Amino acid sequence: MVFTQLLVERRGDFVTVTMNNPAKRNALSREHMLELIAAFTEIGNSNALGVVLAANGPVFSAGHDFADVVDHDHADVQKLLDTCTRLMCLLQEIPQPIVARVHALATAAGCQLVASADLAVAAETAGFCLPGGKGGWFCHTPLVAVARNVGRKRAMEMALSGDVIDARTAADWGLVNAVVSEAHLDSAVQDLLERVTRGSTESKGLGKRAFYAQIDLDQPKAYAYAVEVMAAASQLPDAVEGMHAFLDKRKPEWRRGR
Repeated sequence: MVFTQLLVERRGDFVTVTMNNPAKRNALSREHMLELIAAFTEIGNSNALGVVLAANGPVFSAGHDFADVVDHDHADVQKLLDTCTRLMCLLQEIPQPIVARVHALATAAGCQLVASADLAVAAETAGFCLPGGKGGWFCHTPLVAVARNVGRKRAMEMALSGDVIDARTAADWGLVNAVVSEAHLDSAVQDLLERVTRGSTESKGLGKRAFYAQIDLDQPKAYAYAVEVMAAASQLPDAVEGMHAFLDKRKPEWRRGR
């Protein structure tokens, strides 16, 4: 597929998806989101082990493109938000770990994008906000993802104030995994991606999907679901190989993995 809003590059086992519309601050227009959906769907069906989500330009992503909203009726805006929701859910549905590489400001649905990625590394130059609290269109849908990262009180502070939090605060609150200097951003992203893609690809993909399925269940239901998945997973070839390798004191040979 030919992309106009993205750059997609595979190097070895990893794919980098770079939002590449700096003139529009990588706003999540309908076209931009559909390209992201297409790219991540293709990656999810590939044998890649991991993904980096990055951006070019002075802003990581400014969120929704208001040109898709202003003077559009309720049905059009709902379709736009449904597309955005499909994108955010897709990031958590594909088997590969996704690391967001956040070099600059991520606002509204751009912040939602970071919150929806499995992992995130931010440069000290990054910032995060839900600016709807300062304006007339509250950040309802971005708040869904952000609240599942930072908790209720901090999410409400972000949403009601609309203030930017810096990268260190974002790490302290749980929105990103690590903060590094801009000069070390690429190496930190690569290091994290390599660490989280060790082992069985099959096991890791199942584990990612199961995590998102159980995380919002109450504890008894979460355990019931996890027991069912873990028992079934014990029969997978890579699980059997991993346990035999441990008992035999040898290095496992995965069907696909590192």
